[in-house]
Amino acid sequence: MDTILFALSVVFRPENLLFAFIGCLIGTLVGVLPGIGPTAAISLLLPTTFRGDVVSGLIMLAGIFYGTQYGGSTTSILVNIPGEAASVVTCIDGYKLALKGRAGPALGMAAFASYIAGTFSVVLLTLVAPPLAEMALHFGSPEFTAMAVLGLTLLISLSSGSMVKAFMMAAVGVILGVVGVDPTTGAPRFTFGFYELEDGVGLAPVAMGLFGIAEVLANVEKITQEQRSIVIEKVKGLLPNLQDWKDSAVAIAQGSVVGFLIGLVPGGNTIIASISSYALQKRISKRGDKVGTGMIEGVAAPEAANNSATGAAFIPLLTFGIPTTPVMALLLAGCMVHGVIPGPLLIKEQPSLFWGLIFSMYVGNIMLLVLNLPLIGLWVKVLRIPYGILFPLIILFCLVGSYTLNNSLVEVGLTAFFGLVGFFMRKFEYEPALLILALVMGPILEESLRRSLTLSGGNLEIFFHRPIAMSILLISLLFLISFPVTRMIRKRKAEA
Repeated sequence: MDTILFALSVVFRPENLLFAFIGCLIGTLVGVLPGIGPTAAISLLLPTTFRGDVVSGLIMLAGIFYGTQYGGSTTSILVNIPGEAASVVTCIDGYKLALKGRAGPALGMAAFASYIAGTFSVVLLTLVAPPLAEMALHFGSPEFTAMAVLGLTLLISLSSGSMVKAFMMAAVGVILGVVGVDPTTGAPRFTFGFYELEDGVGLAPVAMGLFGIAEVLANVEKITQEQRSIVIEKVKGLLPNLQDWKDSAVAIAQGSVVGFLIGLVPGGNTIIASISSYALQKRISKRGDKVGTGMIEGVAAPEAANNSATGAAFIPLLTFGIPTTPVMALLLAGCMVHGVIPGPLLIKEQPSLFWGLIFSMYVGNIMLLVLNLPLIGLWVKVLRIPYGILFPLIILFCLVGSYTLNNSLVEVGLTAFFGLVGFFMRKFEYEPALLILALVMGPILEESLRRSLTLSGGNLEIFFHRPIAMSILLISLLFLISFPVTRMIRKRKAEA
């Protein structure tokens, strides 16, 4: 009870409520506007949190993350263009419901399913995170090395494209992660004479380039050819009827569970969660053969899953200090700038941050429900903003944001460079998310590995004398082996 009262005292501070509202509002707006996404938005706004209070800043950034999942459904249903990548499945049934004159109930169910699943995941986060953090206290350097290896392995194995390309992105990310001053010897590495790089390649410039500028460049050529037909006149009756709730009850329940479980896994992002939940709903629903033709449960299942996955993604970050998605990597960077290291000691050393962040999600989900239902008309007007105005402003904010980090033109150059790199990565089907995650995981892996080898006198046997570390490494090996084998079996079945 004391913990709850303490958490509420943190959340209901006026400044934290204000930042939660700002985060939810920006997140909804980002979700509504096609082609931006939470990673680009958070990487753009990350520098604004560096000089303020870490608790308020992270509450705002978290609000942007789960807020985009709410807003993305609006564009999917009304325009048939996913405002956020995880809402791509919502387009299938959502837009067809809108064409049938049921845009209102579809939008309402998307908001309610998001609220229910989001609250479900936060409740589980509240219950699961403290005991997991307690368990993580028994982890040493070998265990954290093994966890970092497992994280990189799962990211590679769960990539949607070529495994070779995934390995390449992970390798590039790890190499970028070791740029700067060696933490043991103090010698500069790969800085090429630029003293600005002695602190390492900043995550914010890389993220703003790969997900901000590159997203704009990639979307300009697509969106200039797209015709946006907004179903405005058919938006009425936002509250779903009793039959809608009966049809969607199972979809919301399974979406909440599936999304939460997938969100726990490194690489298990909201896109995977929404697609998996939608596919499962087609199998278990009595009207499975009709899902895809404009069924309300086809909206409820993916919207519940992507919101549940957002809450689950905080568990590995807060308890083990390991980010599982690019957004979590950015939040980790935001903490580290303030000298806060997420992990098993976070509850003890920063209770206001830990409990304030978690309980802000309860308040944030209520704010998002209020923002999404009454303000549908406003979001429809926002959709009419010409891309010719919107996208140049995003590029400008990315470049200005990268400069204000350290008042360095080198970081502006890095942002522009990685923007071009990210654009061509999308052209050739490389996954920038893997590079970002490897960039964050690389230093964690290096530091824990070197500490482990220092403790053992350079003997790798330390990993085999620690049961937890050995078990995690064996699981990583099994994933590496099973992934190409599974692909080969599928390929042979397809050819047969």
